[in-house]
Amino acid sequence: MRLKTHIYTMKSYLSIIVLLVFSYSCAQPDKEALKTIYKQSLTNGKAYEWLDHLSNKIGGRLSGSENAEKAVLWAKTELEKLGLDKVWIQPVMVPKWIRGEKEEAFYEVRRMTKKVNICALGGSVATNNEGIRASVIEVQDFETLEKLGKSEIKGKIVFYNRPMQADLISTFSAYGGCVNQRYAGAMEAAKYGAVGVIVRSMNLRLDDFPHTGSMSYGDLPVNKRIPSAAISTNDAEALSSALKANKDLKFFFKQSCEQLEDVQSHNVIGEITGSEFPNEYMIVGGHLDSWDLGDGSHDDGAGVVQSMDVLRLIKESGIKPKRSIRVVLFMNEENGLRGGREYARAAEEKNEKHVFALESDAGGFTPRGFSFDCSDANFNQVLGWKPLFKPYLIHYFEKGGSGADIGPLKKDSNVLVGLRPDSQRYFDYHHASSDTFDAVNKRELELGAATMTSLVYLFDKYGTNPLPENKSIKN
Repeated sequence: MRLKTHIYTMKSYLSIIVLLVFSYSCAQPDKEALKTIYKQSLTNGKAYEWLDHLSNKIGGRLSGSENAEKAVLWAKTELEKLGLDKVWIQPVMVPKWIRGEKEEAFYEVRRMTKKVNICALGGSVATNNEGIRASVIEVQDFETLEKLGKSEIKGKIVFYNRPMQADLISTFSAYGGCVNQRYAGAMEAAKYGAVGVIVRSMNLRLDDFPHTGSMSYGDLPVNKRIPSAAISTNDAEALSSALKANKDLKFFFKQSCEQLEDVQSHNVIGEITGSEFPNEYMIVGGHLDSWDLGDGSHDDGAGVVQSMDVLRLIKESGIKPKRSIRVVLFMNEENGLRGGREYARAAEEKNEKHVFALESDAGGFTPRGFSFDCSDANFNQVLGWKPLFKPYLIHYFEKGGSGADIGPLKKDSNVLVGLRPDSQRYFDYHHASSDTFDAVNKRELELGAATMTSLVYLFDKYGTNPLPENKSIKN
């Protein structure tokens, strides 16, 4: 009995040793492949050079603008230079909103006029030519609006002053906790007769930069819509203090923005055709449009050039992908998501099989890892690759969201991924005039491109794990 047990134990040890040796031998080529990818990106990267041109030679790329179309032509030309198998542009109708003249704002305190920094929110209507001058009522949420009611709000400017929650380590969670006041604040305040809305900028730092962003009136009739603007965090703090001293102070603001008819723009797409499974598509992408205040270097110029460099790095590293790898530069993520939806619609119409999609839209900061929207089987496969990323300090592998533009591609069987850089500084720049090329670090940007390329390489090599027939992912 003891002899049999001993033999069984020895067999178990031998099996473990064989498995470890097998795993090691399989991992070695992958380690070398990742080493080559990171070396190419850090010593021969193109992302930073591309971003310099996109940011400094073209600038802010609001959907429907002349700059957005310049960016489309530039991106198509640069992808063609890479010698990809296919490069094309995909037409998409996008909204055209223009900011107009620079906004003005001030309030009166102790017979003095204090100027404040504001910017119109994307999609807002203008004030009249003379601007709006009215009393201000400060609130932190929509529940307070309801409690105050029309009697307290009618004829006033609603000032939403709920800050991002500073004690949350995830700044995106902090952003999500207060962004509804920007997006729906005007729609809600208009119900109670407000004449305008001022919203504290979505920013954890105290500074003088107002942060724009999309807003919506829902189904509110045009004649009921009220102007909405963001105020810098420094000025929000000062205004709140001034209101405590004098609740009857008057606030003035003026903006001349305008919503025009939709215009045609384009997604830009480049492809390396797969050698074994050309009809299985893997995509990487970011959004080519930006807001108009800065030059959109972090949001999302970084994601655009990183995605472009993924295909270049694959070619430069000598990788021959099994599946077709596409870079998709989406138009109109910021104020409509038209590009992402159109790409998904066309893919569905052509019956294209998208097995994997990776988006970079969280800034060009140091990469920390990825969030995955996928089955448990696919996620477990990813966890097995963590040791390959450890030398590059990539440690964050969690199930969660992916990206707005690739979201419409979601199927039960595919894998959607979001690159997750360090987020602590992101909202200092997000949607503000401070989002400029000088705020991006070359090495951090290149590390992100290499990290994305490495994940694409692994999923292309090993494939995705399809769900069992007639079985879907359980939430």
